[in-house]
Amino acid sequence: MEEYAREPCPWRIVDDCGGAFTMGVIGGGVFQAIKGFRNAPIGLPRMFLGTLGLGPPAGSFAVWGGLFSTIDCGLVRLRGKEDPWNSITSGALTGAVLAARSGPLAMVGSAMMGGILLALIEGVGILLTRYTAQQFRNAPPFLEDPSQLNPKEGAPAPGYPSYQQYH
Repeated sequence: MEEYAREPCPWRIVDDCGGAFTMGVIGGGVFQAIKGFRNAPIGLPRMFLGTLGLGPPAGSFAVWGGLFSTIDCGLVRLRGKEDPWNSITSGALTGAVLAARSGPLAMVGSAMMGGILLALIEGVGILLTRYTAQQFRNAPPFLEDPSQLNPKEGAPAPGYPSYQQYH
């Protein structure tokens, strides 16, 4: 699968942590700007007050992304292969670890939510990959080189199927 051909594991952790931090800054920025604009008292710069809360969402996303990637890399190393089960298990374990301070019941609930969320994400990715692969299964081959065409008939050279076979 192409989506699993990513950066090698030590760099993947840094890459995913930075990507999650960026998502937290952008998403938190939009949310906090709206919140600050709505709740700021009259006379103060409203947009400035909206940017004061950017740190917590960005930091939380970065922690989640870093922990998820660390567990994912550990599972890749342990199991010796990269597949959707690593991501699903990483999501469940990340949810459990981040909820550890709230007790065992919260850990189980967060683990289930993390696993289910990652299973849905991986399932949609697999379905999209299969759907796009089916689109191109019956397509005629793309002839890049004009010398592959038979000059007498304007048809593909021997060994290449004709366009009429597919339509």
